[in-house]
Amino acid sequence: MLVENCSPQPAAAARNNEVSPRMMSVLIVDAEAQQSELLRRGLQNHCGLIEIAEDTASAEILRLKCHFNLIIADIQLPGRSAIEWVVELRERGCDTAVIFMLADSDVEASIAALRVGAADLITKPFDIEQVTASVLRCMGREQASTESQAASPGIENLSAQSGLVGEGDLIKSVGEVIRRVAPMPSTVMIEGESGTGKELAARAIHQWSGRSGAFVPINCGAISAELIESEFFGHVKGAFTGAHQVRKGLFTYADGGTLFLDEIGEMPLSMQAHLLRVLEERAIRPVGSNREIAVDVRIVAATNRDLDAEVKAGNFRADLYFRLNVLSIRMPALREIEDDIAVLARHFVHAIARDLGVKPPELGDAEMNYLRTHDWPGNVRELKNVIERCLLLNSKPSQCIGGGFSAISDADAPEDDVALAGIEKKHILKVLEMEGGNKSAAARRLGIARKTLERKVRAWAQQ
Repeated sequence: MLVENCSPQPAAAARNNEVSPRMMSVLIVDAEAQQSELLRRGLQNHCGLIEIAEDTASAEILRLKCHFNLIIADIQLPGRSAIEWVVELRERGCDTAVIFMLADSDVEASIAALRVGAADLITKPFDIEQVTASVLRCMGREQASTESQAASPGIENLSAQSGLVGEGDLIKSVGEVIRRVAPMPSTVMIEGESGTGKELAARAIHQWSGRSGAFVPINCGAISAELIESEFFGHVKGAFTGAHQVRKGLFTYADGGTLFLDEIGEMPLSMQAHLLRVLEERAIRPVGSNREIAVDVRIVAATNRDLDAEVKAGNFRADLYFRLNVLSIRMPALREIEDDIAVLARHFVHAIARDLGVKPPELGDAEMNYLRTHDWPGNVRELKNVIERCLLLNSKPSQCIGGGFSAISDADAPEDDVALAGIEKKHILKVLEMEGGNKSAAARRLGIARKTLERKVRAWAQQ
């Protein structure tokens, strides 16, 4: 636990494209010291006071000593969970805004966090820029920033604020469309391959919309067909077996804000009919209730499927498709923006080096040419993973593409692969340790499938 003077001091002056810091205090609650330190360094220019606690007991001691404007808590903590602690705080009248950090595959935790009034959800592994933007919004800075830039938003400011990085025409055109459509209430469909940044675009739309409510992301393929209606619309007590109390749905939590429906093509047909009715009526009916509740929710949907083909195949409702597809934004694959690969690579090098606390290496022309010629099936997400792998191993991109690591050239490689296997094992176990044993997060960071990671770990355990 890190304890500092409880009297916040003026933060350092912000960079030219950032909002001026205020006298604000943040409490970070996280058992992972490395992650807490990463957050502290990333937020120090925006906060007068940053305190760190490793569990809710330590956090409560600090909270009773100091006033905090914001709490950032990992949802998985030793001892009492962050959710239970926040529930208790709310019952005692504490209304401090809380940002929860969690794995993006943990749908139940996401819903639980929203139910206790989360100000925002940050999925791990996170970008510090994403956390900073979330903190600024929670501290009331987003509205001031939006008002000051409303007369001339500019594509440069949009890129800096939203995280869209690139100098080519495709990226600039995406940013321009986002700038134009963000203030409107229209439904938006974001299309593109996996890893192209669809959620990033959705968050940018919400950030520039001026809407006061929350940004609520949900993966439609991660909720079972039996529970999806209840999770979206909520239910009344006794609506079905196990419904022991009234529960709000995701539409209620997104009221006044934006509901991001990721992988909309995975939504069951029965639920598609319900969603269509909500879009037309602007009202929801909780499961088991006879009363409709008006909601003001902006829908942004995303898919990596060809929904037109899905409609023709009978897997997606045509009327819902046309209702959602008011305006379509296509996120380009990395191979389509070859000229921006170098820009993105340098951006990730400096951002990740700062997060890891290491000196950013220089990427020479040979390495940049190598990056440009790679196919990048995982798109921007894969590029980021490769750059992070390079920094962790102090190696070149040409040695790190593919999820493994090669410390020597093919021409000099020995006949057996014992050394390479050992390096791969050490690297994977190190990343798994950094993610606190979270296999999903570790697999994403490594750029491999979770099943591949689990298979390797099982094999090593049997050795």
